[in-house]
Amino acid sequence: MSEGTYFSKAELMVAQAAREIADGERVFVGMRLPLIAFVVAKRTHAPSAVGLFELGIVRDEPSPELLYTMGDTPNVAGAVWCARTIDLMGLLQRGDIDAGFIGGAEIDRHGNLNTTAIGPDRMHPDVQLPGSGGGGDIASLARRLIVIMPHDRRRLREKVDFVTSPGYGNGRGWRERQGLARGGPSVLITTLGVFRFVDGEAVLASFHPGSSVERIRAETGWDLRVAADVRETEPPSAEALRVIREYDPHGFWTRREE
Repeated sequence: MSEGTYFSKAELMVAQAAREIADGERVFVGMRLPLIAFVVAKRTHAPSAVGLFELGIVRDEPSPELLYTMGDTPNVAGAVWCARTIDLMGLLQRGDIDAGFIGGAEIDRHGNLNTTAIGPDRMHPDVQLPGSGGGGDIASLARRLIVIMPHDRRRLREKVDFVTSPGYGNGRGWRERQGLARGGPSVLITTLGVFRFVDGEAVLASFHPGSSVERIRAETGWDLRVAADVRETEPPSAEALRVIREYDPHGFWTRREE
């Protein structure tokens, strides 16, 4: 990629998320940025990856057109399996899903996610959120979790108001004590940087171009742990940007700035 090539925050996050998908993996994809990350992975380094959509759709090739909802006709046509949500949850329960993408309104240092309610009173919350959907199942049963979300202190909190989708609870060993034999967040990709989870806690691994450790520390609601080899996030390759822009030519999902 030539020096000075422009890319949006969303394009950077998509490229980073695509790197998290290995060839041959079965991945709960989801919508928005994860959808396009799957496309980039398939068309670059992971041609044998398989994408699953919570609605009950399984694809070994991305839909030929950009999707706005999971149930769009292009996502159904050519799918290898059009089943029910419960069928895909059964694959999760069996341990057949390698990775799952998820987002949330809030996340804490141990990777617990909240998509249920904000505020101390659960009966009368300050903000009522849409709830789990399949998020709790994916977080509990996938072999690993890939989290993508905007970055600010209101979202990255010391403790979330409600645990909708469990990460590592209160730290190392929590999942095992709860009977969650596998999984947990492996990476958190935000609009400012990339965190890896070490012993059940988020550790800053890289900061995006234009960001910094200091800015991320200021926008994170817990005492930030920083990797010894923290570095700038690798920018999208020219090939990744080409795939992103061909698939989302008008930037419906990828040119928006959080």
